[in-house]
Parts: sequence; C-alpha cells; structure tokens
Amino acid sequence: MHMRNLFHFPCVFILAIAVFGTLSAQNPVEISVFNESTSVPFSGISLKPLHPGVQIGTEIPWHETNHYRTFLSINLRYIFHKNLYRAIAINLELGYDYKMDFGATLKTGIGVGYLHSFNVKEKYRFEAGSYSKKADIGNSRFTPLISFGLGYRFNPDNFNSTELFAKQQYWLELPYSPGFIPLMSHANTMVGAKFSTE
Repeated sequence: MHMRNLFHFPCVFILAIAVFGTLSAQNPVEISVFNESTSVPFSGISLKPLHPGVQIGTEIPWHETNHYRTFLSINLRYIFHKNLYRAIAINLELGYDYKMDFGATLKTGIGVGYLHSFNVKEKYRFEAGSYSKKADIGNSRFTPLISFGLGYRFNPDNFNSTELFAKQQYWLELPYSPGFIPLMSHANTMVGAKFSTE
C-alpha cells in the first residue's frame, strides 16, 4: 500500500501539470487564495484560525448562452493546516455560472479530487527498545466537493472578461481513518481572480 502511494503521488501530479499547462495556454487562468478549516458540512465562513491555501486552475468551456455557461475546470492546490498536515491536490469540477446583466455572476460547482497529505510534525516508531524517525510518505485521499459563490466581471458582456470572485467550498476527505473516523469534512473560504489568456 505504501509503495503504491509513493508511485501514484509523482505520476498524478506530473500528469496534472502537463495537462494544466496545455489547457491554460488556450483558456482562462484562475488564481485564488483560501482559508481551510475542518468543519461540519455547510458550516459558515471561517477565517480563524488561519490555515492558508493557494489554488491555480483553468476552465474548459462546455456550453454558453446569454445568461449562463457550463464548463469543466481543473485545479491544482496547496494547503497548510497548522499542527496537522500539508497537502497538494488536484480536482476536476463541473461548474455552472449564471450571468447577470450588470456584471455579477452566481457560481456553483461540483467535483472530485485527489489529495496527498503529509504530517507537519515528525513521526516516530518504537522498535527494539528505542524510538526512531519514521519516513513520511504521505496519505492518499479521495475528495468530493461542492462550491457556491459570487463573481463580478469587469466586462459584463464577456464571460471571458477578467473576473473577481469569492466562493465557499465544502469537501470531504476519505477514507480518513478506516475503522475509526471514516471521513473528515472541510470548508475552504476562497477569494480570487480569473484572467483571460486571449
């Protein structure tokens, strides 16, 4: 199991970076920062304590009308949760934006992801009467997610216009601790901007 994690970790992210680089050359780039918290599903906005994260992503347009658009986004993110873990992750999200005439956008999305986390503190094991450091190869998790938010486009008539946004994202981490805690729920409070590469 551990050797499989070691193999999957670099392969998944090398592939993700290659795909992201190809797609972002032709589609909008989205950059956001967020605060992560462990919380019950659909809890309120949480800014304290600070557990910072950063995400970069791009969108693949699917369908668009005068008032809405659907798209697939691919995102890479880094999370640092003080005293618990640091992690890198990739997720795919099916998004839906409803466009208002004055430039505001209602945003929703649902997706799945892969997260690989590492302990912040060193781990030890007891062998032959003494303690020794234990290598931290990390943990693999499946991460379904859902998000809601608001955006504002600088050019109301153009979906590819530069846009500022704020989103609340809820996601599950599973399996978390099989036989003890099957899953852990999280919330990300995000702010960011989307830029056109055209």
